[in-house]
Amino acid sequence: MKAIVVKQPGGAEQLKMSEQSKPEIKQDELLIRVKSAAINRTDIISRKRGPSYLHNPILGVEVAGIVEESGSNTTTEVGTRVMGLVNGGGYAEYAVMPANRAMIIPDKLSFDEAAAIPEVFLTAFQTLFWLGDLHKNETVLVHAGGSGVGTAAIQLAKQLADAKVITTAGSQEKLNFCQSLGADIGINYKEQSFEEEVLKATNNQGVELILDFIGASYFNKNLASIKTDGRWILIGLLGGSQLKNINLMELMAKRIQLKGTLLTPRTDDYKAELTKAFVQKAMPLFEQNKLKPIVDKIYSFGDVQKAHTRMESNQNIGKIILKID
Repeated sequence: MKAIVVKQPGGAEQLKMSEQSKPEIKQDELLIRVKSAAINRTDIISRKRGPSYLHNPILGVEVAGIVEESGSNTTTEVGTRVMGLVNGGGYAEYAVMPANRAMIIPDKLSFDEAAAIPEVFLTAFQTLFWLGDLHKNETVLVHAGGSGVGTAAIQLAKQLADAKVITTAGSQEKLNFCQSLGADIGINYKEQSFEEEVLKATNNQGVELILDFIGASYFNKNLASIKTDGRWILIGLLGGSQLKNINLMELMAKRIQLKGTLLTPRTDDYKAELTKAFVQKAMPLFEQNKLKPIVDKIYSFGDVQKAHTRMESNQNIGKIILKID
């Protein structure tokens, strides 16, 4: 089968088409004939560092496709359209998916749309509700609102918690799009001090929850933006990982709950439980047109280098899809 591998650690030019052996499945797994895969930040990290921590030479952690073969301990029928997380190997004509995290693709969605769901919607669901404990009518600050997780988080926060959503982005185009998804307030971080705008919007109280993709460069501004007893979930480090001259007493004084998380390294059991909860609470909303996958751009299999370059340049609004022809 054809697959994308990393020739050696480095830039997008290191992504190469390669002939690889068709994977074999275990009794609790499905073999998926991949129709579409999606690009994620974790793929870029793996490309730059070399072999993935998922121990798979083929990049890609989410796919949409058709079940080609079912393990003996599974109930999913051959021919079923599914989407879900895989342990690497998504940039290929065939991929292995644990059966307990396969999600049936709603009839109204294409494979390209379905591939835009698993990683970002599961991450957003996890951070908002499992880790962030978002409650009805609370206020959440979603950074990087135009990103894949950002666009998913805005929708989930509005639809499942009727929350007030404040979001940041670097262009008016992205802010307009975020507001079309339900964001109440958009802040251009390049032109405004977001912490000042957040306090204005919350009567100087701050927000109950922050979804932070940025890290170090936003630390003090986030601290100013969060309410006493607020929850702060760190899910990205686009602004660096090293902090200097931080006064921890400020965290203690506000009684902040600061949590860090990554989804991809989580256990198979955790991902299966998260998938089950998401399907129960959120999947019906796709059928009702209350949630929608956001597809930024679709690239052919051979244009994977261009797809990575687009994500690294932060041009995308929503998900970048790789169509496996």
